[in-house]
Amino acid sequence: MPAAFQAALEALATVRVRAEVVVEHIPAPQRLAPFAHAIALSVCEPDGDDDVDIASGRFIVLFDPAGHEAWAGTTRCVGYVSAVTDEHMVDDAMFSEVAWSWLTDALDDTRAGHHHLGGTVTRTASTRFGEIAAPEHSVDVEIRASWTAEGTALDRHLRAYLEVLTIAAGLPPEGVHLLGAGGQAAGAGAGA
Repeated sequence: MPAAFQAALEALATVRVRAEVVVEHIPAPQRLAPFAHAIALSVCEPDGDDDVDIASGRFIVLFDPAGHEAWAGTTRCVGYVSAVTDEHMVDDAMFSEVAWSWLTDALDDTRAGHHHLGGTVTRTASTRFGEIAAPEHSVDVEIRASWTAEGTALDRHLRAYLEVLTIAAGLPPEGVHLLGAGGQAAGAGAGA
């Protein structure tokens, strides 16, 4: 394994994820680059129902020590996020631009050096009929993106991706507690 790819994997291993996020290592694609690493992430319902994902995604690192002309570099990050969103969002003409800015802002905020960024934002509205078990109406957003990472500090890239995942899931910023009924922080007891 090349030293640069090993350093990138070691940087990824240092990233601390929020308690609401479940991380799973998955098989990486084998034909896109000589070396690859992939993880799946999901965010479960905040009420504790671990069987219902409100957002999920994948973060994949592709590495070609010889460089790749289309990437203009050796390391390509690929991210995919899918999340249930508010049904009114699907009609908002600016929603796609806002969702894309989640990624660009997160990459800037984490100082994740990158170039050759591209991708799509897709909004879908579904109505279920008959025997299909699920909410009657649902709206989903999907963000697919890839970018060339500069250097081996891939922890910054993964932190940016995690930020997009948690925003898409509708989680408040880490450390912020939403007010529940009665003006108490959610989860706070009467003695808090």
